[in-house]
Amino acid sequence: MICFPNAKLNLGLNIVKKLNDGYHSIQSVFYPIGLMEALEVVENKEASAERIVMTTSGIEIPGNVNQNLCYKAYHLISKDYSLPNVKAHLHKHIPIGAGLGGGSSDGAFFIRLLSDTFQLNLSWGEMHNYARQLGSDCSFFITNKPVFAEGKGDQYERIELNLDGYHIALVCPSVHINTAKAYSGVTPKPAVRSIEKDILSVPIEQWKDCIHNDFEDSIFPQFPLIKDIKEKLYNNGALYASMSGSGSSVYGIFKYETRLKELFTDCFVWEGKA
Repeated sequence: MICFPNAKLNLGLNIVKKLNDGYHSIQSVFYPIGLMEALEVVENKEASAERIVMTTSGIEIPGNVNQNLCYKAYHLISKDYSLPNVKAHLHKHIPIGAGLGGGSSDGAFFIRLLSDTFQLNLSWGEMHNYARQLGSDCSFFITNKPVFAEGKGDQYERIELNLDGYHIALVCPSVHINTAKAYSGVTPKPAVRSIEKDILSVPIEQWKDCIHNDFEDSIFPQFPLIKDIKEKLYNNGALYASMSGSGSSVYGIFKYETRLKELFTDCFVWEGKA
């Protein structure tokens, strides 16, 4: 069985407090988009000492396979349910370390995929519980609907936000931003305005005046290229443009379909409907 994990955008991001455990409390709106990769699982009937054999293609994934969230999800669920040995394959298409939640999406979708493939009939609550153990924003992808996110990015309130009819241009340069370093450059402070209230009540044309990603304050001076991408998106008609999360990707929301790949020839570019 195969599924297609999708990316998300951060619409605004306030870093409001540093927590005692070293993590940070944030406020943001998570919005799913149609940038996807492919994830497949089948029962492994071959003799194998490995419970899960995982292969990948597409974008190269650094690190050991046992650090992959799909691998972790399998072993997490297998503590509670009887799972056969499996083969899993991930075709990676969402840029890594770009603030798009690709790894988290893979983990969450794999939970759903295992439940469907092997008829575990996991409840919504069970899937969310497993996803929370994988990472702070993983459980967002279980429901995969727009939310106002708080805490470590793991406390959600569903919101009625619909960007149908708009188009998104997403640009990701070949720049890797370390998440811990990104947080170290930000001074947490209480939010002056409510991201949730502004996004739901203010026209998109006015978002640039009131919705901000706090990471831009420290990332742009370090990486002028990322700031330049944002400016180019505005110069080409974006109603709103922002960096997503702490990663290097920048997106623009447009009224019309875009063709900007020639403008960003050295970057990963995805364009599609919101």
